[in-house]
Amino acid sequence: MSSLSQRLKERYFGRYQHPYAVLRRRVEDLLPLDATLLDAGCGRSAPTLAHFRGRARRLIGIDRVAFAGASAGLELRQRDLADTGVASGAVDLMYSQAVLEHVTDPDATFAEIARVLRPGGRYVGLTANKWDYASLAARLIPNCFHPWIVRRTEGRDEQDVFPTVYRANTRRDVARYAARHGLELVEFRYLGQYPNYFMFNGALFLAATAYQKIIERLAPLHCLQGWIFFVLRKPETPMEMAPVAARPAA
Repeated sequence: MSSLSQRLKERYFGRYQHPYAVLRRRVEDLLPLDATLLDAGCGRSAPTLAHFRGRARRLIGIDRVAFAGASAGLELRQRDLADTGVASGAVDLMYSQAVLEHVTDPDATFAEIARVLRPGGRYVGLTANKWDYASLAARLIPNCFHPWIVRRTEGRDEQDVFPTVYRANTRRDVARYAARHGLELVEFRYLGQYPNYFMFNGALFLAATAYQKIIERLAPLHCLQGWIFFVLRKPETPMEMAPVAARPAA
């Protein structure tokens, strides 16, 4: 990490709320009392899910990776997001953080979301924007090189870098898959953050900071920000779901 990058980060992004914090706060706001909460793609140690200990009756974490070990109060299951093994209608609130960019079969995953949510239940999603420069670069660079690059730019362990496909990473894609499986898109927004991929070089970090400020300032360019954040809702009854064209998403 460059010392100049760190100073620039503190100067220009010191008051920013990281997208991960935005997701956690929204989950806190939506979490019912005595709820079942499901983290879809929780990671080896389920750090975000662990934050909600004592806030929900049941905490379920799903991931394909091997877990770091038992974690008190958490039900961790090594399964695919398209086949969680959770009973139908058992989940009050479900979320995923930086996961959908890795999903190869969005139809199956959104179908599973719709199946496990109770009527009125919600899903909160945070995923990379397909049109962010980092996503564009990732689509051009073969996946086999991603672990090496991410370890050197972010310092992340190579075993925690997974192939990306970006099949549900635009507003249009999210709305399409949600509607196909009877889910309503009730909230959608673009989020930005500091240019973390350039922390290793002060000059590059400064250039990326200028870019971030421009796309934040100009409304037509908001769709180029790094993250998309959205909330889906499963209707209380099948009749509640109006035709997609008649009810625009919030």
